[in-house]
Amino acid sequence: MAVVLSLAIGLIMAGGVWLALRPRSFSVVLGLTLMSYAVNLLILVSGRVDRVMPPLALPGATGLADPLPQALVLTAIVIGFGMTAFLIALALKALAVNRSDKLGEGRPTEPTPTQADD
Repeated sequence: MAVVLSLAIGLIMAGGVWLALRPRSFSVVLGLTLMSYAVNLLILVSGRVDRVMPPLALPGATGLADPLPQALVLTAIVIGFGMTAFLIALALKALAVNRSDKLGEGRPTEPTPTQADD
């Protein structure tokens, strides 16, 4: 089970990195979101919640799940949602200003006085 989870986390992270390296801004936003999902899943899996350990104390239960990874993931989800909303707004503003959503493209700038002297 641990091998399947680690492969799934690795595939999600690899897909996120691949999307983040694309030249379009929307792909970068999706890549960063996928990478945050992979990190959230990694943190949640580190809490070792499985079928043997119940998340709540029941009569006769021998152990509890660790609530710290669950709290960290909940906080990371909220922060990730805010980051995604900001990046989408930034990408839309860049699209309106530059008339292109390709990264690295933009309006040509005026040469600075030091560049004009060369």
